[in-house]
Amino acid sequence: MFPFFETRQEDKMSSRTPESKPARGDGPRAGELYEMPGHLIRRMHQASMAIFDTQIAAAGFDLTSVQFAALTMIASTPGLDQATLATAIAFDRATTGGVIDRLEAKCLVRREIAKCDRRSRRLYLEPRGTVVLARVTPVVKRAQALMLQGLDSQERVMLLQLLSKALAAVGDASRTAGKPIPGMAARSWGSSS
Repeated sequence: MFPFFETRQEDKMSSRTPESKPARGDGPRAGELYEMPGHLIRRMHQASMAIFDTQIAAAGFDLTSVQFAALTMIASTPGLDQATLATAIAFDRATTGGVIDRLEAKCLVRREIAKCDRRSRRLYLEPRGTVVLARVTPVVKRAQALMLQGLDSQERVMLLQLLSKALAAVGDASRTAGKPIPGMAARSWGSSS
């Protein structure tokens, strides 16, 4: 099904060294592009962002997927510092600071100077942030279901497990490798809790 990953017999017997220039036609064929995980992941990311943005806007919210992730993490861990939030949502600190600036401007979160370290800022949801998060979460869950509408429930679970496994193996290759906050278990979007 995915011949790009199969070693062709002529590749095994090739005398070409890695330093030599490939002969014309040695590159991937056009059809193989659609079997490359990077290409498919990029395309799925584009589709998922379009679905998320469309669903959120249609429901009357002004929120990005990263802002939703930040609100969710802050709600789960009140008093979380910005550096830990950045790591948890796999964004660099500077970008996360901008995300918090925008959420603060919308009166959804507040920053407080940490008592033990005045350089650190602790994050809390404002009452309005709690209400927005509660109202937008069902919309986000519907968007997640739409993203995987071509899969049955077992395939959805399997896809999420395989993506998690693949990410665990290569996640540190990202310039901002995300790490879960200790003590927080991953939840299935399919669960009703």
